[in-house]
Amino acid sequence: MDILDGLNPAQRQAVETIEGPLLILAGPGSGKTRVITHRVAYLVRKCGISPHHIMAVTFTNKAANEMKERLQTLLGSAVQELTMGTFHAICARILRRDGAEIGLDSHFVIYDEEDQQNLVKQSLQGLDLDPKKFTPRAVLSAISAAKSQLLTPQDYAKQRRTYFDEVAQRVYERYEERLRQSKALDFDDLLMKTVQLFQEREKVLSKYQKRYLHILIDEFQDTNVAQYMLAKQLAAKHHNICVVGDPDQSIYSWRAADLRNILNFEKDYPDAKVVFLEQNYRSTQTILETASGIISSNRQRKRKRLWTENEAGEKVIVFEAYNEQEEALFVVSEVERLSKQGTARPQDCAIMYRTNAQSRALEEAFIRYGLPYRLVGATRFYARREIKDVIAYLKLIHNPYDTVSLSRIINVPPRNIGQRSLEQLSNWAQAFGVPLYSALQVLANQEASSETTSSAKHPFSPRIAKSLLSFLSLLNDLIEESQKLGLVELLDEALKRTGYREYVLAEEDGEDRWDNILELRTVASQYKEMPPQEALTAFLEGVALVSDIDDYDTKANAVTLITLHQAKGLEFPVVFIVGLEEGVLPHRRSFDDPAQMEEERRLCYVGVTRAKKRLYLVRAFRRSLMGASTANAPSRFLEDVPHRLVASPQPDVASTKTLVYYASPATPPPLAEPAFKAGEQVRHAQFGQGIVIGCQPISDDQEVTVAFKGTTGLKRLLVSLAKLERI
Repeated sequence: MDILDGLNPAQRQAVETIEGPLLILAGPGSGKTRVITHRVAYLVRKCGISPHHIMAVTFTNKAANEMKERLQTLLGSAVQELTMGTFHAICARILRRDGAEIGLDSHFVIYDEEDQQNLVKQSLQGLDLDPKKFTPRAVLSAISAAKSQLLTPQDYAKQRRTYFDEVAQRVYERYEERLRQSKALDFDDLLMKTVQLFQEREKVLSKYQKRYLHILIDEFQDTNVAQYMLAKQLAAKHHNICVVGDPDQSIYSWRAADLRNILNFEKDYPDAKVVFLEQNYRSTQTILETASGIISSNRQRKRKRLWTENEAGEKVIVFEAYNEQEEALFVVSEVERLSKQGTARPQDCAIMYRTNAQSRALEEAFIRYGLPYRLVGATRFYARREIKDVIAYLKLIHNPYDTVSLSRIINVPPRNIGQRSLEQLSNWAQAFGVPLYSALQVLANQEASSETTSSAKHPFSPRIAKSLLSFLSLLNDLIEESQKLGLVELLDEALKRTGYREYVLAEEDGEDRWDNILELRTVASQYKEMPPQEALTAFLEGVALVSDIDDYDTKANAVTLITLHQAKGLEFPVVFIVGLEEGVLPHRRSFDDPAQMEEERRLCYVGVTRAKKRLYLVRAFRRSLMGASTANAPSRFLEDVPHRLVASPQPDVASTKTLVYYASPATPPPLAEPAFKAGEQVRHAQFGQGIVIGCQPISDDQEVTVAFKGTTGLKRLLVSLAKLERI
């Protein structure tokens, strides 16, 4: 077969340009993987370059495997001679061979993130620093950021500005000492040590420069300082460096990716040739014009004109829901409508959002209406660690004899009650034949009395006993508070007394986790009209019903729920982007930072360009954020969508039996007072006694969701027909 067959003119130009630096600016859906693989094949089969002299770098093992499979078809067994993989994998091979030149043992081990955190914890303790005040995750994040910028502990010391920076620098030094003692490297070291090797050992660098006549790097917009330096070092001799990327899809600055690497490529390589891949094979013309309208306001970019030979396609649906619950119901109804029409299967549809916390309302809607879904790259909302922790506290307050919940949070946040101490407590409780809570009460009685026999004496050291009793006191205080505090106030008190907020925010992804907790607080606020004990009971029952209904098959025909960051590299026939409001997308943290605002716009652009056939841009008139419901302005990105491409949903777009529509923008009509409130006890003539989970308008009626006792479970009933009796 001819290597150039099936390539468009721009793709052919990118494949055939083999001398000197080459920048391929590849728009979404433009076939960049095809270009890279065919370029490698062209170098081997047409130009006679040995695969041994070619390096191809990708950013994920999945991408590397896909590329290798394609090249297997083009080159056969010769593909085995190529140097192909991620930056980290390639650098590990180099350091195994030549790392001894800078004092590395060739049998070094590579520490994963958990290993690194344990090592940071040891380093903190060795410096007499409190790991609870300076969490290992936060300190490790600072060290990782420094290494990605090729900063040694000494370099980092010159840049420190805060007390935390000073602590991180001291830990960084001790951390490096312990790595050396362990003959270990962390992931950042694989890059940093290779750069160091090339800088300090010219002969080693020369060997690799002579070997690699051609270097290809994919996703170049995602490289950090260390990766850019490696590419520059390796290509310094022959200058045959080909980089592929798209500045408009640079969305990982929080991972230390530096957009300037691709924007300044032509400055570093003045003789570079630039090829634009602008023909899109994925999306309709309408979707491409929408994407172009959104991204055109950015300044930090390389301008290109996306086009396609595909049909114009359906107009973009821009929809305004009243709140996040109606937003979710609109999406569910549309998926169901498209499925019934045969237009799209559930697996053809993806719902994308800015933050993980937004998935909660969506998940509940899919569960309520029995539609299958899969959550990609994240834990289901009620299964997320921080949510399970907070719920465990509330469950323990409700029932202190719940051993599972007590075991989960007895040392969360850390209270010096380690696994060994918990095992001792469990064994001691088992000897008495009582729950853990009862064992703690026995411990309290023993500490208060001097008459305990030696055979029954607890096995804990004074320090551990003090920690256990401190936890017992905290729990008893919260149980007492639960008698008089409303559910939201009780949750707030638990977070305050336990220090859970500070514990979460100290983590690298702490703000996202705290957003999830605030989302849980929003759920709790739905029970604010109920007496304290009833509210806690109803809330925990409601949560159990939502989290326990989880019978979908990940390989089944299911809708994909995914964050915009995780969606990069994927494509779907139908895409819904929800939460298009100021403060959500774009995120509120970007308001005072023009560079971050441009990245938010790129994030929206990435989401839009995942769509092949149909695109929905959805927002809510009101949304619960930070535990409070507020009216939010439409996202500024919606203003950049050409009006001629937009179609507002008509009544036949989704079932008016389940939704009320508002033209965007508009002020919604006043909602009727719900016939029943969440948490109310009711009785049905057929189903018996149950608890109201929610009540919402449906056309000229209301739908009430009730959790009935026994095997009946969750039922959705029309108020006009159900004849429910309050108990």
